[in-house]
Amino acid sequence: MASSLTKSSPPSHGSEKTFFGHPRGLATLFMTEMWERFSYYGMRALLPLYLIADEGLNLDAGTAVAIYSVYVATVYLLALPGGWFGDRVWGPRKTTAVAAGIIMAGHLLLAVPMDAVFYVGLLFVAVGSGLLKANISTMVGHLYDGPDDPRRDGGFTVFYMGINMGAFAAPLVIGTVGQTVDWHLGFVLAAVGMGLGLVQFLVGTKHLAAESSVVPKPLSAAERASTLRKAMYWLIVAVVFYGVVGGTGHFTLKWATVPLLLLGLLIPVSVLVRIKRDKELTDAEQSKVSGYIWFFAAAAVFWMIYDQGGSTLSIFADEHVNTEVLGWEFPVSWFQSVNPVLIMALAPVFATIWLALARKDKEPSTIVKFAGGLVLVGISFFVFLLPLVASGDGKVSPWWLVLIYFCQTVGELLLSPVGLSVTTKMAPAKYASQMMGVWFLAVTAGDAVTGLVAEAGVDLNRTGFVALEAALAAVVGIGIFLNRGKVKRLMGDIR
Repeated sequence: MASSLTKSSPPSHGSEKTFFGHPRGLATLFMTEMWERFSYYGMRALLPLYLIADEGLNLDAGTAVAIYSVYVATVYLLALPGGWFGDRVWGPRKTTAVAAGIIMAGHLLLAVPMDAVFYVGLLFVAVGSGLLKANISTMVGHLYDGPDDPRRDGGFTVFYMGINMGAFAAPLVIGTVGQTVDWHLGFVLAAVGMGLGLVQFLVGTKHLAAESSVVPKPLSAAERASTLRKAMYWLIVAVVFYGVVGGTGHFTLKWATVPLLLLGLLIPVSVLVRIKRDKELTDAEQSKVSGYIWFFAAAAVFWMIYDQGGSTLSIFADEHVNTEVLGWEFPVSWFQSVNPVLIMALAPVFATIWLALARKDKEPSTIVKFAGGLVLVGISFFVFLLPLVASGDGKVSPWWLVLIYFCQTVGELLLSPVGLSVTTKMAPAKYASQMMGVWFLAVTAGDAVTGLVAEAGVDLNRTGFVALEAALAAVVGIGIFLNRGKVKRLMGDIR
């Protein structure tokens, strides 16, 4: 295993076998990511349902949403230090391999029928996912001859399809076994999926670029010692604090979830403030950061609603959606396959539309696409109001959820790729490699708000609050559109 992490041959573009016309290493990363997403989305489809199930943890819906939100927020929060770890400590390849092992161990811990062990398993999966997320994408880029390689964008498109293939299959397999056979066996299947991904990665690592084994900017001895001291300091503070809380009998689940949710909100804000206050940035870079804050805040609102597709909507479906078709009942977790299958079907359509409009010089601007994504995610929750009102104590058609997920998916295709693109374009040179992690922090901030609202006792399936969220997204989207001239000026030469 050690040798496979340190030896490689650089990608060849000659007579060597290819993967859909791309370097062979893309097949390795494609399969690794597909299996990692299979394990992640399979477990995520089960998580809120297991938390509220009588044979699961038997928690109330609000606590389940809060835990789900903490988990998702933590995954994206840890993507930033995960990228730093790959850059400064182990390099992308070794970090990815270790991360896959941590994720697999986490899923196995989830399968242990003990509450305390279950939460430790969630922590393992979150840490592993954060370590893996940024580094595996970095290695895809290493396969190509710089940013001008004409195959580069296509390679990332193929890689993106692997993500959605895993996400589509996971609820159908892991969700079915978990809900109909045994919850813990479902979590074991998630571990098996990640194990297959790890084996695929180790076997195919020889096809990766040599650059993926290099630590781009290794820590100096002084920096390593300083980092370890700071980590030990905060670890001791946490151990002492929670030791006192637990020892005095005051510990509840909120003592774990609320601090994490507050961090998920405060860290993104503090990172943006630190970048904005950096005196080394030029006036043009300062202006672009100010413009980027508009996109970041809007994205946080988008993800706040969008990510409830796996929690609030899933819990609603478990209680109020008819899952019987022609006398055959399907598991509620299957709804989590709707988004990835729509992504795979609609992404090529959108790509074709943008190219056609670009040829006519009529492609919508970044700001207009972003505004459209927000309005659509708002519409999805306006649609959600209809089955909420109609359900009462009965069941509603599953097509309501399909329509909601359709609106959210179209919104995602308008906002998410644009957000990734505008992040790289507007990043100050000093923060070029960090800004992608900053973009992920928008997801963290959005989920942190959802979790804090749930912990405050607000019923997220209440019509009044759903309407408020829908209106917020629509107003923010319209607000960005109406201020597009101001935002465009802040963006400078970025369209």
